[in-house]
Amino acid sequence: MFNTLKPALARITAVLTATAFLLPTPGMTGPSFVESGFWHAEVEAGNLPPISERLPHTPLVVDLASKGRQFGQQGGTLNTMVTRSKDIRQMVVYGYARLVGYTQDYQLQPDILLDYENEGNKRFTLRLRPGHRWSSGDPFTSADFEYWWKDIANNPLLSPAGPPDFLYSEGSLPQVSFPDETTVVFEWETPHPQFLQNLAQARPPFIYRPSAYLKQFHADYADPEVLAEEVDYARVKSWAALHNKYDNMYKFDNHELPTLQPWINATAGKRIRHQFVRNPYYHRVDSRGVQLPYIDTVEMEIVAGGLVAAKSNAGQADLQARGLGFRDIPILRKGENDGGTYKTYLWGTGAASQIAIYPNLNTADPVWRKTLRDVRVRRALSLAINRAAINRALYFKLAKPGAMSVLEQSPFFKPEFRNAWATFDPDLANELLDQAGLTEKDGYGIRHLPDGRRMELVIETAGERQEVENALQIITDDWNDIGVKLIMRPLDRDILRNRVFSGTTMASVWYGWDNGLPQKHTSPAYLAPTDQVFLAWPKWGQFHQTGGTAGEEPDMEPARRLMELLHDWETATNDEKRAEIWHEMLWIHSDQVYGIGIVAAAPQPVVVSNRLLNVPKNAIWAWEPGAHFGIYRPDEFYFQDGEG
Repeated sequence: MFNTLKPALARITAVLTATAFLLPTPGMTGPSFVESGFWHAEVEAGNLPPISERLPHTPLVVDLASKGRQFGQQGGTLNTMVTRSKDIRQMVVYGYARLVGYTQDYQLQPDILLDYENEGNKRFTLRLRPGHRWSSGDPFTSADFEYWWKDIANNPLLSPAGPPDFLYSEGSLPQVSFPDETTVVFEWETPHPQFLQNLAQARPPFIYRPSAYLKQFHADYADPEVLAEEVDYARVKSWAALHNKYDNMYKFDNHELPTLQPWINATAGKRIRHQFVRNPYYHRVDSRGVQLPYIDTVEMEIVAGGLVAAKSNAGQADLQARGLGFRDIPILRKGENDGGTYKTYLWGTGAASQIAIYPNLNTADPVWRKTLRDVRVRRALSLAINRAAINRALYFKLAKPGAMSVLEQSPFFKPEFRNAWATFDPDLANELLDQAGLTEKDGYGIRHLPDGRRMELVIETAGERQEVENALQIITDDWNDIGVKLIMRPLDRDILRNRVFSGTTMASVWYGWDNGLPQKHTSPAYLAPTDQVFLAWPKWGQFHQTGGTAGEEPDMEPARRLMELLHDWETATNDEKRAEIWHEMLWIHSDQVYGIGIVAAAPQPVVVSNRLLNVPKNAIWAWEPGAHFGIYRPDEFYFQDGEG
C-alpha cells in the first residue's frame, strides 16, 4: 500500500519547482495514460505508483469537444481569494467531485460512480469504479460507505441525531446493503425522488468516509491506549469529539484527511495562504489519457472583503468571482482596458433574487409578529418599493425588477409570479395598510402599531454587500411615503443568522432562494417550511428539522398547504403532476409575499487571467444547482503553455 499523503506532501516544496511535462508510462499494454511532471519525482523515487496503477480501472473520460473546449496542458498555479478562513471549503465546492453531478445543462450523470440504477425512485444501486483510490492511495470501496453508515451515521456518540434528514422518506430510513466491494444499495419502502439530486449538491452529504484513515480515531477499531493518548494530545473530551474533529470532508481543513477531490489540501493549520495540489489518484482523464486536473496547484489567499476587487484589478487573481459584485465591474473593466492581464466576464446569476427582504413571521415580538403575518402588510411593503429606481441606480438597468420567483431558464417560470405585488404602487400600499388597521400616525406621518409604538421596522443585514445597503437607502424613502420607518442594522453573517434563528429579528436581507433554476427533477422542499435557513419562517423550519422537538409548528394555512404539496410532490408518479405542484407552490409564494424580492439576474463579474483557458465566457454563477464554478469543471481549466 502506498500512502502518498504524508511523505509526498512533505516534499511538496521541491516538487512545486519542477516544470510540468507529460511522460508516457513505459511498458503499458492497456489504455495509454501519461504521467504528470508534478509527481514524476515521486514516481521515480518509488514513493508513488505510476499513473497506470493510480487510476481506476475505468476512469471517467471527459469529452472536451462536446463542450467546445480544447485539450489542456498540465502545470501552473492558480491564484484565487476568499474573505474568511473557513472558506477554504470552497475548494470542495469548486472541485465538484460528486458521486453524481450536474452537467452544464443541469442533467445528472455519474462522476465518482461508474454508474447507477434507479428502480422507481425506491431502490438505488450505486456502482463504484473498480480500482478507484483515495488521495492517500487507500482503496475507495463499499467499505467506506459501510463505515459511514454503520459506524458514523448510526453511532449515537458520533451522530446523536442519527442519519441525516435527507435520507428519510415518509418518516422512514432506507435499508442499506453492500453486496460487494464496488456496489452499494439504498432501498426505501416509499419513493425518494430527490436522493440523487442530494448527492449532487454544492455541499454534498458525503455518504462515505475514508475508513482506513478514520478508524484510528474510532473506539471500535483503534487501540484503546493509543486512542486515549490521541484524545489527550488533541485536548478534546472524548474519542467521539476527536473523530468528529478530524472527519471534516466539507470543511477541508484537515490536510491529512484523504479526499476524492481534484486537489488536496497541502497546508496544515490556519494560514493567510492555503495551498492545494493535484490529487495523484484523481479519477478523471481527457481522451488522450492525460489525468486531470490540468492545473497543478491552487493558491487560496484570505483577504479582507474590501480588497478583493482591488487585488483582482492588480492582476493578483487568476480566477475570481467570490467577493466581487456588480459595483466592481467599472473598476475591473478599467483595469482590463488599461493593460490588465485579465478579462472580466459577466455571468448570469442563479439566485431567485439578488436582494430579498424577509419579514420574520416567527419574530419573538408578539405585536410585530401579528403585524407581519397580515398578508396585506407584506403586500404593501412590496408594492411601495420602486424597483425600477433601484435597478437604474445600482444596476444600470441590467437586472430584472420583480418579486422573488424562479428565473426564466426554469420550466416553471411564469411572468405573473415575477410581477405579483411587485408593481410600484404606493397608493395601493397605503390602502392596504389602512385596511390592516394601521391608520394612526404621528406628526411625521409614521404609522403606529396596535400597541402605540411607531411602525419602525428594523431590517438586519450581513454587512457584506454595499448594494444591499444602497438598496435599503432607497427603500427607506419609499417606505417613509407609506408611513413605515425602515431602520437598517448591519451585522456579521453568523450573528445575523443566529438572531434570525432565535426569533430576535423583525426582518432580514439576503439573496432569494439559492436555486432560482429548478428543473423538472428538482424538489420544491425549499418552498415549504422545512428548514430554518429560509429567513421568513426559521421556527417552522426548526420544527420540521427536529421532528417537533424544537421550533414551532406552522400555524398559518398557506404554510401548511405548502407542506401538503411537498408531500404530494414526493409521492407523485409523473412529471406532469410534479410540475402542477411546483406551480401551485410558486403561486402561494407570489401571493403571500413571504420573501420580498427586489431585482434578479444582476450580472456577476468573473475575473479570468488572459492565460487561463477553457473558462466559459457565458455561464451562470449559482450555488444550487451549480456549485459556483463547480459544474463548469475547473479541473478542465488550464494555463497557456502549462504555466500560471
